[in-house]
Amino acid sequence: MNNQRQHTIGLVIYPDMTQLDITGPHQVFCSMPNTRVLLLWKSLEPVVSNGGLTILPTTTFAECPQLDVLCVPGGVFGTVQIMEDEEVLAFLQAHGKTAKYVTAVCTGSLILAAAGLLQGYRAASHWAFREQLELMGVQVSTERVVVDGNRITGGGVTAGIDFALAIAGILCGEETGKFIELMLEYNPSPPFGVGSPEKAGVELVQSVKQVGASLINASYAASKRVASRLSVANS
Repeated sequence: MNNQRQHTIGLVIYPDMTQLDITGPHQVFCSMPNTRVLLLWKSLEPVVSNGGLTILPTTTFAECPQLDVLCVPGGVFGTVQIMEDEEVLAFLQAHGKTAKYVTAVCTGSLILAAAGLLQGYRAASHWAFREQLELMGVQVSTERVVVDGNRITGGGVTAGIDFALAIAGILCGEETGKFIELMLEYNPSPPFGVGSPEKAGVELVQSVKQVGASLINASYAASKRVASRLSVANS
């Protein structure tokens, strides 16, 4: 478990994010040896997640040091707004050039794509938003965790724990990753076994999509605008 290499991980937080996208990985990352975990936002004002949990940033964008891992969570309508937030996108673009690993959980991959950081890479996202990711020129994967070069992405929400354990193994070695997995008793056994569209069946999938239709539609519209902007920028 002893590793003298100091790692700095920056977790970007924002209003209306999905808190488990960040708190799941945070629990793993703060269990890693010689690792500093930063919660990053524009200011040090409290950030309220979509479920009402309030999280305090520890470091502003302006004060953020060079990162080993840059990580972006997904969210609800907050994600749609952040996809077109120039300050956030500029921050991601700047640190995306220097971070050892550029990563995201759930629909955080849409934000990375909006910053132009996933084009040409394979990436995961929440299953209901894969089409939007593809629209922005990303090679979509249905894997729970996708590692493509220095881009590492996780699927929807709970995949953030798998994602973080994979990063722990990469940065600190497989034995450390195994140690943390056992320490956290990460041994999921879902009671219904329908946690992916492939397992859930058409009726349940359509029911979830119907409930989330306004968010899915808003995300699709934002993705189209981003795709158009990226196309112009790259022409």
